[in-house]
Amino acid sequence: MMAARPVTPRDAASLVLLRRGPDGPEVLLGRRAGRHRFLPNLYAFPGGRLDAEDRSETPINLLKYNDDFLRKHVAGDRRTATALAVAALRETWEETGIALGPVAAGRLRPDLAGLTYLCRAITPAESPIRFHARFFLCDVTGLPVTLGGSGELLDLGFRPLPAAWRLPVADITEFVLDQLATLGPDLRPDRHAFWCYRLGKPLIRWTNAAPDGAPR
Repeated sequence: MMAARPVTPRDAASLVLLRRGPDGPEVLLGRRAGRHRFLPNLYAFPGGRLDAEDRSETPINLLKYNDDFLRKHVAGDRRTATALAVAALRETWEETGIALGPVAAGRLRPDLAGLTYLCRAITPAESPIRFHARFFLCDVTGLPVTLGGSGELLDLGFRPLPAAWRLPVADITEFVLDQLATLGPDLRPDRHAFWCYRLGKPLIRWTNAAPDGAPR
């Protein structure tokens, strides 16, 4: 009997919201409900799959990276990279109530200026649900934050990294938390990871970031 072909990964994006607390960085995590087919009962960053309307959205400000950087690290073209960042902000607003951009008539107009690109990851080939997820970071220190959202993420809150590490999380979430601990005051990584799997085991491929962060 032939093995089933792997499911094609769906494009997705997550947003890592960080603020500087009295005892160090704090990161926003929420627990996915047990009814979810993907990562049930695990703590995760807000995020989700790329929707068609994300591609037609016009952000207030674009990502701060040049086209070469986006092609190398995020997606094949600026339009797709922008749509992924839009998806990260839209999902975050829906799941947490935090709006990075103005909201009018029940719609968020995203502002991508404050986003830093971290890494990307693809779900294992044997998984029945697969995503090609990009992770963006935003420092929300000092911003007025009121948590709410759709209720998709339970026990939602900002947690210091030591507390976040003790939560039940997926391996990629733990990896991203580890990366946050290595960032300097400017929160700009000096290299970017592509997290994938080979024979069911994590495989990490690193690419050095441009010395200047590849601004536009």
